[in-house]
Amino acid sequence: MSNSHMTMSLAQIVHEGRRYWASADGRAHWQSERACLGPVCEALHGHHRLELSMAPSLSDMCPIRHAIDWSPTRELATSPSTLVCRPDQLPLADESVQLVVVHHLLEVVPEPHHVLQEAARVTADSGCLVIFGWGPMGVTGLSRALPRRRRCMPWSGHWRTPARLRDWLAFVDFEIERVDYCGFHWPGGVPRNAWLEALGRRHNLPLGDTFMIRARRRSQPVQTQTHRLPLTAPLSSPTLGHATRLTRQPDTKVESERVA
Repeated sequence: MSNSHMTMSLAQIVHEGRRYWASADGRAHWQSERACLGPVCEALHGHHRLELSMAPSLSDMCPIRHAIDWSPTRELATSPSTLVCRPDQLPLADESVQLVVVHHLLEVVPEPHHVLQEAARVTADSGCLVIFGWGPMGVTGLSRALPRRRRCMPWSGHWRTPARLRDWLAFVDFEIERVDYCGFHWPGGVPRNAWLEALGRRHNLPLGDTFMIRARRRSQPVQTQTHRLPLTAPLSSPTLGHATRLTRQPDTKVESERVA
């Protein structure tokens, strides 16, 4: 796929995604996800945070003040800090961002592996990579059984489990610290039931509409090198702590004079 066709495809995806997140169902899911992300953001400090998303910013409560968002075209940009680029070609330095949020993007972009690899590349060693995805065991996930629903958001795209994304993260030297679930509701409703949401999050049941993966760069073990003492000759027995009886050899010259 050429760059121009890729950009047009991404622009259409973002346009449809923003329409969903502006709906009542999308706003309810957004609020539950923002509440789930809040405790993670409060513990972070740094200079920059980045969101690869089609929804309004989730991390606005974060102490990291410089926010960067993303758009595939200039027409869809929402702020002066918007990166206008492909999500798999971010114009950012390696390990330069303290918080990177990939929000429901891996389900719909053409090359999700490359997007995740690029998000991991710009995440700082001490930073955090957060991935939001749709949970297949939630009410919204179970409703994907209807084929007509898979033609529109949020049911479209390829949904992946946290276990599958764990393998993807291992490929880019990241490991999952925790998986949280949110967006709990009864069939036919939206996630606005505070009691049900609190219950599901307290027990972290994998029945929410959304899962949130918190991942960090895998720490590299320190390689230690053992230096051995070079020995030109083997150690004698006393040196090793064992007593050895020494036998004195007779002086042959003295013995011969005595005989004479």
